[in-house]
Amino acid sequence: MVGSIEVNSLHSNGSFHNCNGLEEKLDELRGLLGKADGDPLRIVSVGAGAWGSVFAALLQDSYGSFRDKFQIRIWRRPGRAVDRATAEHLFEVINSREDVLRRLIRRCAYLKYVEARLGDRTLYADEILKDGFCLNMIDTPLCPLKVVTNLQEAVWDADIVVNGLPSTETREVFEEINKYWKERITVPIIISLAKGIEAALEPVPHIITPTRMINSATGLPIENILYLGGPNIASEIYNKEYANARICGAEKWRKPLAKFLRQPHFIVWDNSDLVTHEVMGGLKNVYAIGAGMVAALTNESATSKSVYFAHCTSEMIFITHLLAEEPEKLAGPLLADTYVTLLKGRNAWYGQMLAKGEISRDMGENIRGKGMIQGVSAVGAFYELLSQSSLSVLHPEENKPVAPAELCPILKTLYKILITREESSEAILQALRDETLNDPRERIEIAQTHSFYRPSLLGQPS
Repeated sequence: MVGSIEVNSLHSNGSFHNCNGLEEKLDELRGLLGKADGDPLRIVSVGAGAWGSVFAALLQDSYGSFRDKFQIRIWRRPGRAVDRATAEHLFEVINSREDVLRRLIRRCAYLKYVEARLGDRTLYADEILKDGFCLNMIDTPLCPLKVVTNLQEAVWDADIVVNGLPSTETREVFEEINKYWKERITVPIIISLAKGIEAALEPVPHIITPTRMINSATGLPIENILYLGGPNIASEIYNKEYANARICGAEKWRKPLAKFLRQPHFIVWDNSDLVTHEVMGGLKNVYAIGAGMVAALTNESATSKSVYFAHCTSEMIFITHLLAEEPEKLAGPLLADTYVTLLKGRNAWYGQMLAKGEISRDMGENIRGKGMIQGVSAVGAFYELLSQSSLSVLHPEENKPVAPAELCPILKTLYKILITREESSEAILQALRDETLNDPRERIEIAQTHSFYRPSLLGQPS
């Protein structure tokens, strides 16, 4: 009997995967980008946090075997030393995984990890990333990656740039990238993974999302800048736990990119509502910090956590209705993304550790082994924006104009805990005790009136 032969290839991390359909997807995207034979599709991930590193590794695992048609590299700043304790833990991880151990021995790279464990050598974050270890996610070995520490070398000829930077670094880095693109003929595509916002108060109070930061920094058309997010924990995705995500933006690129990125365990849908998804990406980190505090302070009380969930989701809906005339409902993947971040994200961990007294605000937002806690800056940005009197809405009970932040007690409390530091973590529990007896649904109903929408918040004319 004559049948088709199933083609398999070996992952660079030692596992097998089926190649059926991958080359066709790659060829289809290459065709849309006008790539000639012999000219590979070049993708660079800028920033090497957990999600940025995993995203690059997923693409390397899927398409890395097509070397004449596909190249991926990852940029991170050089010089970040790995401390002794982390090096010792990394050595334990290596020796617990036979496939990783054999790979390092085969690449003649094992000895440096032995020396680092003994304190005889200093390892660097970019060095271990080449071997498949992300400093923010030591327990999950990735495939080896091509790492570039010179930004110009990394991006000058890239067809697709993945923004894996924190939102607080996005503008600065893309302004530098723009200097290297002055002579470009083709227009690159940006896929932003960043979750966070900036607030600007002039000429009118408005919000700046990462895709708009990139648009402003590079002058690229907004249709070439997309946002990808979803209910996912980076390490779990790399370990092949089933996950969903959405790529949002202009139809021209979001549909072919969704098809290109889709894998059996990582389903990517597409959506036109860039605003809601990107703002929710920032908001969920804000409220995840509070969720961690509530969990720690109530000894993981399911009742307290559910009360918090009801209040925080009503505030999220309230805020998105200020920013978009017809925002997508907080349901499906958007709700799931919020849920997983409140459940197990780094921002929830940060809230827990603060409430337990195991870390302090004086340690800053960049925490060893976790990376940037993006929710802290987002708390400041959202509160400062929504506390502007020029954005006043009618208070439902007092029948007088108030700043929107006055109707968001959890956001207001997080601002006092994290930014002004006038309250301790315990204040979050008081924010849950609604003495006005207002059902959270009332906040949602206020938000859903069309007169509530403020187009100026996104820098658009009223």
